[in-house]
Amino acid sequence: MNTPVPEYLADLLRNCKAFEGGQLATYIPELASADPNKLAVALTTLDGIIYTAGDDEYEFSIQSISKAFAYAFVIEELGSTVVKEKVGVEPSGEAFNEISLDQTEERAKPKNPMINSGAITVHSLIPKTTRADRAETIRQFFSKLAGRDLSFDLSIYESEKDTAFRNLSIGYSLRNLDVLESDPVEIVESYIKQCSINVTVKDLANMTSVLVNDGVLPTTGERILSRQTVRQVLTVMTTCGMYNAAGNWLANVGIPAKSGVSGGIIGVLPGQVGLAVFAPKLDQYGNSVRGIDIMQQMSNDMGLHLLEGIPSSRAIINDQDIKEVEADVKVYKLHGVLQFSEAERLLRKLQEEKRGSNSIVFDLSHISLVNNVGRRMLLDGIDRLRADGHRVALIDPEQILPNAKTNLDFEPKIYHEIQEISKEKA
Repeated sequence: MNTPVPEYLADLLRNCKAFEGGQLATYIPELASADPNKLAVALTTLDGIIYTAGDDEYEFSIQSISKAFAYAFVIEELGSTVVKEKVGVEPSGEAFNEISLDQTEERAKPKNPMINSGAITVHSLIPKTTRADRAETIRQFFSKLAGRDLSFDLSIYESEKDTAFRNLSIGYSLRNLDVLESDPVEIVESYIKQCSINVTVKDLANMTSVLVNDGVLPTTGERILSRQTVRQVLTVMTTCGMYNAAGNWLANVGIPAKSGVSGGIIGVLPGQVGLAVFAPKLDQYGNSVRGIDIMQQMSNDMGLHLLEGIPSSRAIINDQDIKEVEADVKVYKLHGVLQFSEAERLLRKLQEEKRGSNSIVFDLSHISLVNNVGRRMLLDGIDRLRADGHRVALIDPEQILPNAKTNLDFEPKIYHEIQEISKEKA
């Protein structure tokens, strides 16, 4: 059988309801000439598996999505205390290109790192080395997260640099208040170069995986960020990542997120999934219109709103939970909770089952909680197994799958062995 996740993503793009709304980012000439019909989505699991649909190989400039990862980088390099002294964490309630300073008797600082004044300040904190300037340092970091060598889009960079009057005025204001400690022109131009790094939705999904997986890059097992850094970044993404539309986003989608004016949006639900969408047309806040529609649909379909309060189980099934009773009878003993990420992992495991007429038993007696998407995905998996010729049976004392077709009329000896497996300690 094949997992239904790619089919779901493809259907999601076909059924997007926001095809006509929004406008391109005309204040950057190169972005004004973007293809408005491009559309792509990608999803990464806790263990780094990527699913995609649409224009998933199409490259676009990362723009303000870079703010979240640059913020993570400087926290790791300098520590959260140092960074918080320079940039606050409060939502501004204003447009992304407002200065939005917190003014105290001691010092002024940008309200948060997701608006331009905060992002320019964060960029100024990136350590310069003898071999790389700030933009190159961050490009190398982004490349490590993406799993491939990313490049600058120099046409985007030059176009944005030539029209960066607002950002330059922000830079001079920050320098005047001693928030920036060196030449504001050099810092702003380097920040613009950071925003010009080209990515695909696949790259963004890979980059989010380190935030999904508690700071560990799942493709390599290497810890890139501390747990504290991940928590800090996701917190600020939750409250500030969608600018002055952050409240509506949190209410309707409920996933820590960051958008960019090229049309990209990332979303991260820690311990479960990372999401990335791309559609160039923007709303009045600078967020992708179709991207928001797709993200909201995924949140609703997969039960991803972070305030739903459903606990996550990192292992719905381990290899030792799969046992063969006879040559043609296999028991899958499931445990924990069953929601999207756990169901996806189970369905991926079931892909290893070759077509045939053997019997597969799902023991659901140790499942503690199931949500709607977990139930639907398991039922879909059962249907696909049956379509492949398998005979499927359920041990379901709590009626997790009510009205599901079951068949437990095995030979008495086999039935006894199945029951003994079910009684083993979870």
